[in-house]
Amino acid sequence: MDSSPAGDRRSVKRRVKGCTVDVHPMERALVVQYEVEATILSEQGDPMIGERKECRKIIRLKSLDADTDTASLAQKVVEECRLLHPSKLLEVEQLLFYLQNRKQSNENQEKKRVSPQDFAPYAGVELGDEEANINSIDEYVELLYEDVQEKIRGATLLFRLARNPDNLEELIQNETALGALARVLREDWKRSVDLAMTIIHVFFCFSSFSLFRDLVTHFKIGALCMNIMEHELKRYDLWQEELQKKKKACEESPDSQNLRKEHEKSWRKYQSLRTKQEQLLRVSLCLLLNLAEDSRTEQKMRNKHIVHMLVKMLEREDEELLLVVVSFLKKLSIYLENKDDMAETFAVEKLARLIPCEHEELLSAASRLLLNLSFDAVLRGHMVRAGLVPKLSSLLADEGQRRLSVRILYHISMDDAFKSRFADTDCIPQLMELVFDCRDEKMDVELISLCINLAANQSNAQVICEGNCLEILLKRALKLKDVLLMKMIRNLSQHSGATKSLFLDHVDELAAQISEDEDEEFVMECLGTLANLTFPDLGWAQVLQKYDLVPYLKDRLRPGSAEDDLILEVVILIGTVSISDSCAAMLAQSGIIPALIELLNAQQQDDEFVCQIVYVFYQMVFHKATRDVIVTDTQAPAYIIDLMHDKNAKIRKVCDDTLDIIAEYDEEWGRKIQTEKFRWYNGQWLEMVVNRHLEEAGGGAFLFREDGESPLGDGDVLERPVLFYSADGIIGADSISPEFYADFHSGELVQTGFLSSGSAQFVPTDRPVSAYGFRPDEQSFCSFAAASRSSAKKQVNFGLSH
Repeated sequence: MDSSPAGDRRSVKRRVKGCTVDVHPMERALVVQYEVEATILSEQGDPMIGERKECRKIIRLKSLDADTDTASLAQKVVEECRLLHPSKLLEVEQLLFYLQNRKQSNENQEKKRVSPQDFAPYAGVELGDEEANINSIDEYVELLYEDVQEKIRGATLLFRLARNPDNLEELIQNETALGALARVLREDWKRSVDLAMTIIHVFFCFSSFSLFRDLVTHFKIGALCMNIMEHELKRYDLWQEELQKKKKACEESPDSQNLRKEHEKSWRKYQSLRTKQEQLLRVSLCLLLNLAEDSRTEQKMRNKHIVHMLVKMLEREDEELLLVVVSFLKKLSIYLENKDDMAETFAVEKLARLIPCEHEELLSAASRLLLNLSFDAVLRGHMVRAGLVPKLSSLLADEGQRRLSVRILYHISMDDAFKSRFADTDCIPQLMELVFDCRDEKMDVELISLCINLAANQSNAQVICEGNCLEILLKRALKLKDVLLMKMIRNLSQHSGATKSLFLDHVDELAAQISEDEDEEFVMECLGTLANLTFPDLGWAQVLQKYDLVPYLKDRLRPGSAEDDLILEVVILIGTVSISDSCAAMLAQSGIIPALIELLNAQQQDDEFVCQIVYVFYQMVFHKATRDVIVTDTQAPAYIIDLMHDKNAKIRKVCDDTLDIIAEYDEEWGRKIQTEKFRWYNGQWLEMVVNRHLEEAGGGAFLFREDGESPLGDGDVLERPVLFYSADGIIGADSISPEFYADFHSGELVQTGFLSSGSAQFVPTDRPVSAYGFRPDEQSFCSFAAASRSSAKKQVNFGLSH
């Protein structure tokens, strides 16, 4: 092509390069982008000057609808647009298919948000089949300056234009129209609900797109909607109050026909006004919900008490309004301050009536809101008191609502106080059915986590183990090596009574899983389950020999040989099997006691380890074979004496009980233990005796001589002859008879007044029950305080996204 001036023989050569095709973000159109390269040629045809320019061509597809054949339309587009190469045919067809589905999605969304029910002409406004024309915007704006009916007509026609997203770009260019709509809404919203609702619908269409939200904010439509909502809620309270008065008057005078007719008339009027008001509230909330995508705008709404308004609207009956209200609350609930506002306004109690309901979307939104709120312990208590546990349990049969229900119930089951509430519902049978339906498939984490928490309660455990459920669960866990399912079985095994007895038939199956070849987490749960089976006549010796468990247990006692949790379970199992005399002897001969002392040194900062290791010593001192090894061949009593005054109360109790038994059987250790207890219980008195002796001996108050030596020498203070009183004053320790120690040990010194009641702490109690080492054939010498095993309760707590 030659575009040069006359007489100039130079020519211009143009070439199209880099042609791409894409969909228009707003319209039903394709956008063809290409680059034009222009080159000026000399008379000889050589290129001289070149330039490039990016161009765009929009192909509008007015005939594209749900029934359009995209393949034929793509062929037509490629043929008529010379910019598109035939090789682009498949790409164009895919883009047309995308546009077709996007258009259907937009229409469905529009119908969902703004349905005919949302906008029905009131107050005599009948537009008939009048079509809105994008070219008549100025005429519609002029109607906004007429009376109320004409304003409604003009706003309605503008709304019909705004419902089509293709017209929004054109409307936003007309600032006069949008300014007039904002002005009319600000001035006349109290005069007509229909006018206010129609104009808010127009701005709602703009707020549906993030590109146009600044425009809505510019005209302060959000603040105006907040004022409208606050005013309408006050009007609603006045309507109800007036209606209640007329109803009461009618009840007081049942024979008055006039009062009855007036009440019926007021009721019909109330229903009509309430319907229109709920539509106005709904579109206002839809607009505010769109604007709340901006966090700063959302904070402004909260400052104007949006949460209180929304919770108050939960009392309404209109399901479409409730859907928007619950969705808005769900969005707000992720912030702490909003969650606290919902707790103050009893949102959970008002939500409870929506569970369950026939409106699926409303039910799903309400469940999601409850899930967000269930992360708060206080609100979980509100849910339980509102009766939501049986209601949520009834939703487990609904596949669409099951996942949300399980998550909420899981959060509730985290609190020990609420676990027992599940036993009185049909929740547990349904959960067991869901577990069994999984067959060889992996279970949902939420489902098995809920079962684990429920199994920690004895009442729930009894329901779970009904029939042959335990056998099926154990068979599945061992087959699939399912750690979480095994954790649930472990929790079931911790309950005394009939539930624990069911495990007697499965000891061999569990013991067979304990080996170095198995997964450590799975072995740990099997160890924990066996450790819970505290039956004295179980025959642990045969189990240990049959599956050669003693070397495994001893090897795992070495610090660092495995994870601390696994080592701890090994210690707990050793304490359980030590109930048996033959088992205790077998363990002592294998050298496990020195290994326990070494582990105690390595884990002395871990209270759980210390408590469980001392409990093993407590069990073993009941048996003569192991008692002699502990007392004569090891320094275990010395370690226990050092732990006798530990800060942990459980450790102190187990140490006291163990030392009492050692003192009973070994006279030398008995004196050491008595001395240490006396020193601890009477430390203040001992200090007073030492100070008095110093005052009498030297007349001074110095604790040391000038040479740095104590006047009492290097001996133990309890070895000095100035520690005990008698009726004749201070007497030496050599003058004390053995009866003194016996009286001190039995507590008679306290009764006779020799020592103050605050000094003696040993109080005889019953001997440990059979589960903790009592052997009926052993002679009973005296009573000792029963030791309690300190074992952390097994409860899983998986985090869920909100």
